[in-house]
Amino acid sequence: MARDLLVLDSIVEDVSIALYQKWYNAVPSGQIDEASSQALMKNSKETTLFVVQMFMNKFNEVAEELKSQPNE
Repeated sequence: MARDLLVLDSIVEDVSIALYQKWYNAVPSGQIDEASSQALMKNSKETTLFVVQMFMNKFNEVAEELKSQPNE
């Protein structure tokens, strides 16, 4: 279980960095400072975690529904 969490943490970190880079690149050159860069990083981490958690909840919900259906 701990290994699974490490893998998930690694995936979340990779996605949040990619999201940060996408947002950072969208800001016009010269219009970003250290504070806004840090805010982008914080938001990318929070957004990634939110999306991954929501995806997992929905995925598990559908999986439970499928398990309760009789096999045809």
